[in-house]
Amino acid sequence: MAKNMKPIEKERKSLSNGSLLKEKKVTYKECRKNHAASKGLYAVDGCCEFMAAGEEGTSSALRCAACSCHRNFHRREVESHHFCDCSSISTTTPK
Repeated sequence: MAKNMKPIEKERKSLSNGSLLKEKKVTYKECRKNHAASKGLYAVDGCCEFMAAGEEGTSSALRCAACSCHRNFHRREVESHHFCDCSSISTTTPK
């Protein structure tokens, strides 16, 4: 798994004709921290993608290894997929 990705989150909802499975993959892209804000200017460091500085679950996992910024300064991108588990749908017709 790439260092910039969180584990895939899964959410299951029951429907009358099956269940809907929703998966979300979260990635963090370019850094948006304004390093010149104190001078009234705008300048970013050019970091293109978040790379965790440590293992998942540690405080250093929230820091970028490339630019040392917190993960919140990086643009968050969520990719969602919806799946229908229709294995429980009845295929018999009522009499």
